Amino acid sequence: MSRGPPVAGHPNDLPDHAPRVRSAIAELRQRAEAEPGQRWPQPLSDSFLVRFLRARDFHLDLAWRLLKNYQKWRIECPEISGDLNPSSVLGLLQAGYHGLLRSRDPHGSRVLIYRIGQWDPSLFTAYDVFRVSLITSELIVKEIETQRNGVKAIFDLQGWRFAHAFQISPAVAKKIAAVLTVYMHGSNYMQSLTEHFPVSILPQEYGGEEVSIEELAKEWTDFIMASADYLHSISLVAQE
Repeated sequence: MSRGPPVAGHPNDLPDHAPRVRSAIAELRQRAEAEPGQRWPQPLSDSFLVRFLRARDFHLDLAWRLLKNYQKWRIECPEISGDLNPSSVLGLLQAGYHGLLRSRDPHGSRVLIYRIGQWDPSLFTAYDVFRVSLITSELIVKEIETQRNGVKAIFDLQGWRFAHAFQISPAVAKKIAAVLTVYMHGSNYMQSLTEHFPVSILPQEYGGEEVSIEELAKEWTDFIMASADYLHSISLVAQE
């Protein structure tokens, strides 16, 4: 969910090295280190912990709950989060299934596009599809503005078939629902989208003035592949 601009003087408006921010990070780290029997998916570095604080406007209890939920979800969903090697979903990315808009929306949120019709369910499972989302999430959450203002997603369901639905078993749906809320638009999606996003940031196929979704998808695929070493470093299999 997106937020308005940070309030002046609020920790979310301060750089990571500011004393108030560092103090909040230290408190969150203290809670994490005191938690018995926890196996954290990433080292408890300042840059890792501050993401959860910014995402919850530096409310420590809420940030702590978010951190624990993130850790629990990653541990309990190894089919998705165990190995974030992008080469495992390269074919899906090259098919143009997923792209990232070049510009943020007026609220400062990152905007993602998913095109279900480009997903071939005979080649990629629902877990593969959701791994794409997790990979993107892990990359863009490193951006301070994304930490502050969140993410919005556009799901293009054109081309949805029974074979896609067959992949979404109750178990998969439950895992996805734990971390993702989906808002649907009507069939007149161009009008609907322009009610929520300026045409200047939307790709041409969606009534916008930006480059094509194919070009945006290729740009983001190239960035994901260039980030393979980082993604490997935060995969659970890399830490075992």
